[in-house]
Order: sequence, then C-alpha cells, then structure tokens
Amino acid sequence: MNLTLRQLTYFKALAEQRHFGRAAEVVNVSQPALSVQIRDMEAALGQPLVERGPRNAVLTPFGRMILSHTQKVLGEMQALSEAARWRGGLSGRLNLGLIPTIAPYVVSDVLEALRSGDISLDVHVQEAKTDRLIRQLMAGQLDVAVMALPVVAEGLISTPLFEDRFMLAGSPARLDALGAGAEDLRPTGLGAAPLLLLEDGHCLSDQALEVCGRNRSHAQIDTGASSLATLSRLVAAGFGLTLIPELAAPAEMRASPDMQLVRFSSPEPCRQIGLVRRASSRQEGWFEELADVLRQVGKQLLKDVRNELSTALAPPKPK
Repeated sequence: MNLTLRQLTYFKALAEQRHFGRAAEVVNVSQPALSVQIRDMEAALGQPLVERGPRNAVLTPFGRMILSHTQKVLGEMQALSEAARWRGGLSGRLNLGLIPTIAPYVVSDVLEALRSGDISLDVHVQEAKTDRLIRQLMAGQLDVAVMALPVVAEGLISTPLFEDRFMLAGSPARLDALGAGAEDLRPTGLGAAPLLLLEDGHCLSDQALEVCGRNRSHAQIDTGASSLATLSRLVAAGFGLTLIPELAAPAEMRASPDMQLVRFSSPEPCRQIGLVRRASSRQEGWFEELADVLRQVGKQLLKDVRNELSTALAPPKPK
C-alpha cells in the first residue's frame, strides 16, 4: 500500500466539503484530478471511502475511520513543517490574522516593529472576522491571529496582549439627551437610546451588547454596519449611539468630526486583545517573542491614543 500526502489532503478536503467540486476548489485542482486521486486511494485501501451521490459525497463507515487517521497524519506533518520553519525563532514567513476592528489601527506599526527586528521576515496579513480567522488557524492557513479574548474553540491557545477600553460615541445632541455626567455614565444606563452595532459576525457587537446589558432582540438595536468607519458616520449623523474601541477613536473622530466621544465612569468597560495559535504548533520561543512585540506596539499605541484623547474629549453636559 502506497498512499501519498496529496491523496490524504484531497480526501480531507472532500470529507469537509462533502462535494467533489467544492473540495477541488479548496485544494486548487480540477475535479477530475481530485476524483482520480480519491479512486487511487480507495484502490490502495481496498474499500470505498465515500458514497457518491448526484449532489454530495458521504463518507462510508470505513471512510470515517480513515479520516481520523488522515487528520492525525496531516496534523503531524504540519507540526513537523512548523518546527523546521521556526527552528531559528521568529523568522521566515509569518501568516498573521487580525480582526477588522483592530487591523486598520495597528497593522502599520506592527509591520514596522516586526521588520525592524528582522528585515528578512516575510509577513502576510489577513484581515477577517473572528470565525473565519479561527477556521484558517485550524486549517493551518494562518500561524497566529490577533483577536478579542476569550476564544472558545478547541485546539487553540491564547496569550493576552493589552486591554482596549470602550468609549461612548454619539452626536452632541444624543449625548446631551442622556442627562448624565461623566462621573456616573455607565453602559447599562443608556436607557432607551438606540444602539448601533456592527453586523453579525463581528465580536465587537457581542461585546457591546454584553457590557450594555442588552441582547439582539432589543427594539433599539440596529446591527447593519460592516465597518467602524460606517458606524461612526451613522452615529455622527445622529442615528444613535455606539461603543467605539479606544484604539480606533482618534482615527474615527478625524474621519467623522461631528461625532463626539465620552468616557464611561470607572471601571471603564474594555475588551481583552490577545494572540492566538494552534495548540499543535511547536512553540520554541517564536510565539512569545511575537507576543512581546505586539504587546509593546499595542501599549505604545494606547499611550499615544490616551494622550491625544485627553485634550480632545469633554464629558456630556448634564441637563
């Protein structure tokens, strides 16, 4: 019996996609080429791996057993590849993912810091929502990802980087209507004010709902914006209130000058930003080395942001 890693990779894709055409797209080959490799694999093993239907492919009981072995073999090969790639520490190619509510505000500083440490480091950045980043991490398409913690997914390990505080954003009229001073402004005290959030799939929306004590069925919640830039412009136009992460605040204030920001009273609500990797990836110093770089970049950016905001913000006037 002579199975190849190519056949195992194709079989894993077919098991996940349950369709020959979609599996072929995932592994970037033609459908006939994938079909030939699966048939050769079945011939080598002596039993069918899939039941071929007109619309999908279903694993046979034997196929499910072989899939378990396939996942183990491919996982070990991936770990072997990573061990060789990271043997010299943080060097070579780094596939880095970031969530959209972090990426625009940190990516240039992160790339500068990484490349100043190693000019040969080849960094590839992927911006995507949390669920997609998790899938890419698990599939080995990303080495690490920067996202909000906690990450609830088996097989992933995270380390905290920094806290990003939430601020309340709205038009001056919307904020004045709250009738509260900065000393007692709390996320749960927004009353019936309409709350604007990012569309489903952004972890920032779930975090905002949690700190505000609301859920998606609340009548005064609108979850339609796809970016903080759009959200800021809607808020500036008076359509409602929202929570803006501190890191994003200066850039969004400059882009939407009619938007006003105020801080919540202490303790200020925040999100914990962390670095996430697969538990199976070999950790020989590069992960903590990378985390230290990102931690320093984040803390310096937040220091600069807070200095800038300290002179730009004013609490809402009490009625």
